[in-house]
Amino acid sequence: MTEAERPSAIGQALLAISDKWTLLILQRAFLLRMRRFADWRDELGMSESVLASRLKELVAGELLRPAPYREHGRTRTEYRLTERAIELWPMLVEIWSWERRWVPRRQGPPELTHDVCGDRTDVELGCAGCGKSPVAAHDTETVRGAAVFAQVTVPRHHRRSMREAEADPLSYFPETFDLLGDRWSTVILVAAFFGTRRFADFRSELGVAPSVLANRLRQFTKLGVLAVEEPGYRLTDKGLDLFGVFAYVVDWAQRWYTGPPDTDLRVTHRACGQPFRPCLRCRSCGGELSRTEVHFAVPEGRFPSPRTRIIVAAPS
Repeated sequence: MTEAERPSAIGQALLAISDKWTLLILQRAFLLRMRRFADWRDELGMSESVLASRLKELVAGELLRPAPYREHGRTRTEYRLTERAIELWPMLVEIWSWERRWVPRRQGPPELTHDVCGDRTDVELGCAGCGKSPVAAHDTETVRGAAVFAQVTVPRHHRRSMREAEADPLSYFPETFDLLGDRWSTVILVAAFFGTRRFADFRSELGVAPSVLANRLRQFTKLGVLAVEEPGYRLTDKGLDLFGVFAYVVDWAQRWYTGPPDTDLRVTHRACGQPFRPCLRCRSCGGELSRTEVHFAVPEGRFPSPRTRIIVAAPS
């Protein structure tokens, strides 16, 4: 791949994580400390071929690293989170928090406890530079190069249907996957956050087929994250509330990937004038959250081995 053909940092990040199975594999690695093929297969109901393919992609993308272990006298392979993957934990917490606010479920998601203050709590997005919180999309300004979305999506040939996730409190809701678990869906939403409004502009910037774009925009309108408003589409409150997820995608992408010229992206916090670096704060005490100082209440029987609780992000 030549320099001109390489996606932007944002594009490389979206190619790495904007997939339903990939998100679930990473989420279970964080929540349940899953490391072994059979545990993911049995927990998620994945076919072995799809799981093997995703694990191969995650290893190639330096999100998982294979490590040998001994079992019944045989050497086997388990997969551990890399530092690159561990730094995704705030994004996954933001997805959990957005679901709590916007997606009704018959059974609620696991509760998050801040170990410092001891409260079961929710999170709010803050600026790590000046300490102000909460920070919303309208509190920031974005300047981007013309080719940010070049080469962002590639076809995926091994699609498989997923079992219904609504009954499982650990899984993301199907509505969430409609927004974040598909590369075209995610990049269209990112473009909307960066100011794209008209159908023709989405097409020209993203290179998306008209039928695919029309389908996603219709779906987003039905889900209530976009609304039709002249001269095109605008993000609703529900859609704007995904800003924390995308803020972390942008921050993570630009720390771990390098794009070609004219693909830079700068997000500035208006209040302090500094580049926006997101951080999570506890809604109860206001303190900044560290991944080692929070845990989810997960039913003990869900762990692949006996544990009493689980840290949000397992060590690698």
